[in-house]
Formats: sequence, structure tokens, C-alpha cells
Amino acid sequence: MKDEILQTSLRQFLKHGIREMSIQKLVAPLGISTKTVYKYFENKEELLAEALKLFFSQQYKLLEGIAADQSAVTLLFDIWYKGIEMEYKVNKTFFHDLHYYYPELERKIDKINGKKFWKQFTQIINRGIGEGVFRNDINPEVVLEGISVLYLSIVRKGDFKKFSVSPYEILSNTITACVRGICTERGVRELDKYISTYHVSGKIKEYKEKIAGSK
Repeated sequence: MKDEILQTSLRQFLKHGIREMSIQKLVAPLGISTKTVYKYFENKEELLAEALKLFFSQQYKLLEGIAADQSAVTLLFDIWYKGIEMEYKVNKTFFHDLHYYYPELERKIDKINGKKFWKQFTQIINRGIGEGVFRNDINPEVVLEGISVLYLSIVRKGDFKKFSVSPYEILSNTITACVRGICTERGVRELDKYISTYHVSGKIKEYKEKIAGSK
């Protein structure tokens, strides 16, 4: 039952935000009483904290599910591509509420998960340097910080909405441009070839339609 409460609460939080969701509203789809929830969670904040752990564990599994044997440059592209696809389905109120009403919890969760994701990303970039697809004069930590700022601006702050273009077009002109910038000539060729397969296969069209349908 605890897992069902968590799964349902996470879906409710991501769909409607945090502030407006009471314990009763969160578990209404399960048809259970609030007393049942309090058997497993002391209060709403504890439930939210556990739901956030579940959310980021799902993101991490998504990262692990991407073919690790592919080139580092195409792997890095896929990770950010999938991340934006996943987070664009989340109501922006969720991130707003988390930042303004639960700042301590946000910092705690970001600190825990940041290290986990950061390690993976750094390993990919260092592998790419070894493969000869990323330049050997770059600083992986600085590169990741820059890409992360862009990512948060795209999916959580909505800073690019004023341009009225698709999320994929935003991705192409921001994060993809950054990845291309750290590539060697070989890396650029591999990245461009890989992106072209998305267009040929229709994945880009499918991606745009999925994102449009989630708004």
C-alpha cells in the first residue's frame, strides 16, 4: 500500500503542483482514507520527500536505460533529449511550489541527486575525450554546469517560452549547440549523423507531437 500511495501521490504532485494538493486530494484516486496515509507518512512534507526520491530514481533509471555502448557524444545528446521529454510532461507549478514553499527540501534533494547524476555525466564526457569525440582542452565540470543552467531554464523556469517554438527547436539551439561546441571534428560528424537519423525515422516529429500533447 505504501508504494501505491507514493506512486499515486507523485503523479498527483507532478500533474497539479504541490501547494494545492492536500493529503486527501493526493490519495483520492486510491479510494483510501487519510488515516491510512498517516500510517506510513507523518505529514505531507514527508510524503513529498519520498515522492521526490521516487521521481529522481525514475529519472536515473531512464539514464541507465539509454544504450551505454554508444558513442559518448550521441549518449550525451540522448540523455538531455530524454530528460527534456520527461520533464516537459510535468506541470511547471510543481517546480515553482517546490522552490518557493519547500526550499530546504529542494536543496537537500538536489544535493543528493546532483552528485549521483554529476558523476555519470562526468564519466561520459571523460570517455568522450578518450574516444576522440570531445576536445581534450575542455573542463567537464564547467561544461556540465553550463548545460545544467540551460536545462533548468528550459524545463523548469520556462525562460524560452517567449520565442513560441517547439522544445526540440529550443534544445537544438541551446544544449545541442553546447554539446557540438565541445566536440572534435569527428564528434561533430557523429553527432550530426545521429541527429539526422532522428529526422529520417520520424522520431523528431513524434517527439514534437508528444510534447505538444502534454501542454
